[in-house]
Amino acid sequence: MPTFPTASGSSPSATAADDGRVIPVDCGRILGPPDLEAVMGLPLGSVAVRTTIGIPQPKVGRTERVSCRYTRSGEGGGRVLLDVNATAYVDAAAASAQWEVNARAESGERRDMRLGSAPGALFEKRGQAVLMVAHSTSNLTLVLPDQPLPGGKSRADALVDLALRVLPAVAIMPTSAPAPQPAPPSGPMSQAGAAG
Repeated sequence: MPTFPTASGSSPSATAADDGRVIPVDCGRILGPPDLEAVMGLPLGSVAVRTTIGIPQPKVGRTERVSCRYTRSGEGGGRVLLDVNATAYVDAAAASAQWEVNARAESGERRDMRLGSAPGALFEKRGQAVLMVAHSTSNLTLVLPDQPLPGGKSRADALVDLALRVLPAVAIMPTSAPAPQPAPPSGPMSQAGAAG
């Protein structure tokens, strides 16, 4: 079962954490247009993205919100391909509570699923499919309007594929305490290699 990386390393989430945020403020770092083009079977350079930064909502413990709208560029431009909403909360309990509220409010046929260690709920309805995922202190909602998908891929399969690409950028797990350092040796030190 997959798990998602922490802020250590050189992942996009580590870069987001560098500026004190959990969620990157650039949707290109949440899901790059080439990734969406690959999943949707679109030509390279055919996707544009718009980032909208939301405000905190202390009443529910939300500290960050970033909304991403991916559209076709060039010929056929402007058609919405995908909406992504990523939110961060003060703790996992606040994120989970808000995810439950949002999932109960969503319409459509609900199918619960797990994406690795993250619980999710898929809602299929006329005109679109919605995937809501909770992971650690973050929530993620992807909205996929009806559209042709490559290779007979279902909306559910496309949304899961996209969510697995997005989660590492928006779901930073709290790191565990660093391993204790070994105690310095007591007693005389070896003089090997000492200049005499």
